[in-house]
Amino acid sequence: MARLSGLQRDVLSLYRQCLREIQKKPVESRDNFKSYARAEFEKYLSVNKKDFNTVEYLLRKGNRQLEMYASPGIRNIR
Repeated sequence: MARLSGLQRDVLSLYRQCLREIQKKPVESRDNFKSYARAEFEKYLSVNKKDFNTVEYLLRKGNRQLEMYASPGIRNIR
């Protein structure tokens, strides 16, 4: 397996954090959260992995979204 760059590790770490937070949500809404997270990551698959500014921006944006959706008050997403 090829070695991952720091940014690639950060992206995978963010995805794992998303999956961990999904497990804290109500069972009936976990599929919605999972499909939303997957769609958000797939939306940016076409971004060049060497475009560091864009990748760093998307990581910051993803971390903010994770923080917002991880709050206990958010029980479902569409």
